[in-house]
Amino acid sequence: MALIRWNHTRDLPSWPSEVFGLQRDVNRMFDNFFRGGLQDDSTELSAWTPAVDIAEQKDAYLVKVELPGVRKEDVKITLESSILTIRGEKKQDTETATENYHRVERCYGSFQRSFTLPTTVKADRIEAVYKDGILNITLPKAEEAKPKQIEVKVK
Repeated sequence: MALIRWNHTRDLPSWPSEVFGLQRDVNRMFDNFFRGGLQDDSTELSAWTPAVDIAEQKDAYLVKVELPGVRKEDVKITLESSILTIRGEKKQDTETATENYHRVERCYGSFQRSFTLPTTVKADRIEAVYKDGILNITLPKAEEAKPKQIEVKVK
């Protein structure tokens, strides 16, 4: 008996084309929701949420926030009760407000991101640097949070 490799594309013509269109629409809806962006053919603006990366190093936590087109004067960082909050506003250019746009995909408006931090962060040593549209926040760990190596003695 000869083995025949299964080819999933061979069964595709039996599926109605509407199923694939529905799947594509659902995928687009989820992509737009999680990206915080616009509907593909919509001119309505949705809430703008900047992308954030959070990494842990030996001595600190690092937070990177993408803020293209946001001036550093329009960003505010606060720490209250172990909650780091980043607020800001991306303002629309005033000189382009009179133009007749056919499509607007860039988002404008206020944003806020909040993250619960471990209580082992040294709040008085937090540093923030804003360069080329990227906000880098360094949250140093307290000594008790840093990993310790303990030597095991054999008797």
